[in-house]
Amino acid sequence: MKLKDYNIPDQASGALVNFINKAREQSMLDSLSDQDKAFVLASEQIEKVRNFVGEPSAILGSEATKHGEIAEQVEVGIRNAKAALQGVDPSRLPGDIESVARTGPADYLINNIEVQSKFINGANNNLNHVIDHMNKYGNFGRDGSYYHIPKDTHELINKIISGENVDGVSQRTINAIKEKVHEIEQTTGQSFNTVVQPGVSTYAEVQQGTVNDTLNRHESDLSSENEKIKSEIETDHGPTIIELGKASAIGAAVGGSIVFATGVYSKYKEGKNIFAGDFDTEDWKEIGLDTAKGATIGAISSASIYALTNYAAMSAPFASSVVSAVKGVGSLTKQYNMGNISKEEFLNLGMLVCAESAIVGLFTAAGQTLIPIPIVGAVIGSIAGKMLVEFTGSSQALKEEMNEKVARYTAKLDVASKQALTRISAEFDRLGELTKAAFDFENNLRGAVESSILLAEHYGVEDSKIIRNTNDLDNFMLS
Repeated sequence: MKLKDYNIPDQASGALVNFINKAREQSMLDSLSDQDKAFVLASEQIEKVRNFVGEPSAILGSEATKHGEIAEQVEVGIRNAKAALQGVDPSRLPGDIESVARTGPADYLINNIEVQSKFINGANNNLNHVIDHMNKYGNFGRDGSYYHIPKDTHELINKIISGENVDGVSQRTINAIKEKVHEIEQTTGQSFNTVVQPGVSTYAEVQQGTVNDTLNRHESDLSSENEKIKSEIETDHGPTIIELGKASAIGAAVGGSIVFATGVYSKYKEGKNIFAGDFDTEDWKEIGLDTAKGATIGAISSASIYALTNYAAMSAPFASSVVSAVKGVGSLTKQYNMGNISKEEFLNLGMLVCAESAIVGLFTAAGQTLIPIPIVGAVIGSIAGKMLVEFTGSSQALKEEMNEKVARYTAKLDVASKQALTRISAEFDRLGELTKAAFDFENNLRGAVESSILLAEHYGVEDSKIIRNTNDLDNFMLS
């Protein structure tokens, strides 16, 4: 492939990598938008509870027992809020208090299962109320329905059941609690923890004087969890090795296709028509080797563009032009070192090879800065010269000569243009080792192929998806 043709597959790969990046970014934005909606729905569940507790006169019971209905509303509201935050559809939220009779055997439904809430002060008293309810409703606690009690009371009862020491509870009360737990299990034929489960609140958290603080705490927890989920969404939609492999595969197809088409057209100009069967064995061999080479170059170029756009925060056009420049300078350096071109030719051709990246860099990094027309050439020359110095592996003397040229270009710039140049230079400086990677495809093509295969195997790519030779490439392109 000629120097002037390097940018053709690179720009195509850049466009495709840009499409991959944009699709991933759009998916992330859609997910973040959905999460914002989920948070709004979760907040609405808390607000429903606030509205309920904000009208004490509408709550059943005396001042000493109103906390019972408050506990029910908090239980359903918090469960629904947590589910909503996880993306559960409004019609599928687990808690339902609206369709249950206010004075019936169940206080609410959790996942369509009847639940009776018993928030009574004291563990022994709480169990008494559970047993009384079970005696009144013969099937409750036996048919899948169950009870909710304060979570701190439930924790205390379980400590007593397991024989742990509990401070402030008399032995008489401990014995009474054990007897009632045994009675519940004998009556239902199920374990205590199946029939009697902890609610989301403690007894103290649902009292009229504390419930607003309880709701504030739950709101704060929901907000923190929401930020955590959004952070995970951003992380999950970040660049990945798998996607880099996808970009590399696309680059292989693009690079191989372009070289194949170019080779066929070149043969056509020589008087050989592929469709008329004019190609002989040597023609097919030449095009096949060039195609494989183009595919390898395309794969590595696309992977480089993917890395530059995602890890060095470069725009796709800028990244693809940089990759083209690196390869072009690498080829020129090889020719210069072999004595095929002079120092002056190397410098002039090198500036031309880097000019495209310099122009793209100018427009992507300069922003709104207006560069006066008379000195645009000097700006481009300064950028191209810096690139040539960065990308070349030539002698220090050659680099110093190039730096002197860059200094002469820079001296012509005004303050605004120098500021723009500084920003563009920072783009290159952030690339680090990425811009210094070896692109010596002419001498190291086999090594590049072998390295890419080893890399794919290392990251667990399925063997059937690894392009190892021309036949694999043909199958990939025709599949």
